[in-house]
Amino acid sequence: IEIGPQAPFNIIYSSGTTGTPKGIVQPHGMRWAHVDRARLSDYGPGAVTLLSTPLYSNTTMASFMPTVGSGGQVVLMTNAPRPNQFVIAQLDRMGVPRDAWDAVVSSGDAAQEAMFSGAVGRKVWHIGTEKDDGFFNDIPADFADAPPIQRVPLDQAEGIVATGPFDELTETPGDYHDRLIEARDRGLPMLCANPDVIVDMGETRIYCAGALAEYYEGLGGISLYFGKPHPPIYDRARRLLGLAPDARLLAVGDGIFTDVKGGLDQGIDVLFVTGGLAADALGPDVENPD
Repeated sequence: IEIGPQAPFNIIYSSGTTGTPKGIVQPHGMRWAHVDRARLSDYGPGAVTLLSTPLYSNTTMASFMPTVGSGGQVVLMTNAPRPNQFVIAQLDRMGVPRDAWDAVVSSGDAAQEAMFSGAVGRKVWHIGTEKDDGFFNDIPADFADAPPIQRVPLDQAEGIVATGPFDELTETPGDYHDRLIEARDRGLPMLCANPDVIVDMGETRIYCAGALAEYYEGLGGISLYFGKPHPPIYDRARRLLGLAPDARLLAVGDGIFTDVKGGLDQGIDVLFVTGGLAADALGPDVENPD
C-alpha cells in the first residue's frame, strides 16, 4: 500500500469552544515532519523534550518520537493538581508504555512540595474535591517527618489550598466571593495547585483552581502558583533529570498561555501544536494556521 504525505493519518475533533465543532484531518506528512525534526535539529542523547500536550492525543505521541529515537529524554508535564504517581497510574490505564517517557512532573508535585514546606501555614482551608485527597495524604518521603498539614474550616485556617472547586460541574469563582473576601481581609495566602483556568470536558466547561486564584487576586488576595507557565514546575523537572545548565531543551505544547508562555519565559525553544487546544481558533488547515 502506498501512503503519500497527504494521506490522512488521524482526525482530531475540536470541542467547539470557540466555534463550530469540527473534525481536523492530520496527514502522514505532518507526522513525518515530527520524526524528521530529529535530523534537522541534530537531536542526540543530550536532548530533552518537555511535553505538555494532552496525553490522549496522537499529536502528543508523535511529538516525542524524535527525542526518544535519538536517545534523548522526555518529561511529561501536566498542570494536574495531583502528585505524579496518580498521573502515572492514569497513563498506565491508557496503555501508554513506560519506555515512552523518562519522568512525569505535575503542578501537584511542585505545589505539594511548597505546601509541606509551610508556604501557606500548617492549618489550611482546602477548596477541592475528594479526588484530590492524595495531595494531602500521599506525603513525599522528604517530608515524612515534617509537621502535619491539617485541613480545617476557613475561620481556623492560616492559608488556603485550592485544587479546584468543590463542585466542578456547577460552580464558578463568583460562588466563592464572600468566603474569599473574608480570607483576603484576614490576609490568607492561597496556594494554587493547578494554574489552568478552564478545561472542557465534552460539552461541559469546568473551572480549575487557576480561576479561583485569579479571582482571589482580583479581590486583592495573594495567590501562589507552581505549575505551567510558572518556574517551579520547570525547576522540578530539571532537578529530577539532573540537567546541566547547557542542556538542550524543547517544550512541546498546545496551550498558548501555559505551555508556550512557560517555555518562552524559561528561555526554552517551543514547538506549538496548532492541531490541539487552539485548533478551532486557527482556521481549517492546522498546518497553515490563520
